[in-house]
Amino acid sequence: MRPAGANAPPLDGTEAARLVEAIALSGDRQAFARLFAFYAPRLKTFLTRQGFGASDCDDLIQDTMLAVWRKAGQFDVEAGAVSTWIFTICRNLGIDRRRRLARRLRDDLPVSDVDPAPSVEGEMITREDDARVRRALDQLPTEQAEVIALSFFSQSPQTDIAKALGIPLGTVKSRVRLAMNRLRHLLDEPS
Repeated sequence: MRPAGANAPPLDGTEAARLVEAIALSGDRQAFARLFAFYAPRLKTFLTRQGFGASDCDDLIQDTMLAVWRKAGQFDVEAGAVSTWIFTICRNLGIDRRRRLARRLRDDLPVSDVDPAPSVEGEMITREDDARVRRALDQLPTEQAEVIALSFFSQSPQTDIAKALGIPLGTVKSRVRLAMNRLRHLLDEPS
């Protein structure tokens, strides 16, 4: 059995960009309906693979497509594909939902269930681990250290990093991969 919307005709990048432009310029509801029919089942698959339940998937798809409707004028065809833009919106909304849920769960814990202050031993291990990571980062080439800092510490998406540094997205991905391999090697070495 095919999921709802699976019968939507294929949508290439050029047509998707044209549809987003029509939404931005004139609030074209037919263009939006076409985007929704094509992307909703794909977003559902994406979210299901991320571990969201059916209700959360439906809510996140609605929120994603509402953001597409509202932010259509902000889409930049030079920055990337419509699909990348839509899936990034969906991914970010999913992250926000998980954070709110985690915060709510944490706030609902009784005080007695809250973990007491870490032990002296735990703090020492944490400090040692932090120092090892800092030393390993210092050994990376500047370009790799820069993308790691932006990616993991600033939590910037790789497309934003590419824009900020003025380099292709593929270069960002390569630098992250090379840096992670180097860090793994450095951190596996005995201290």
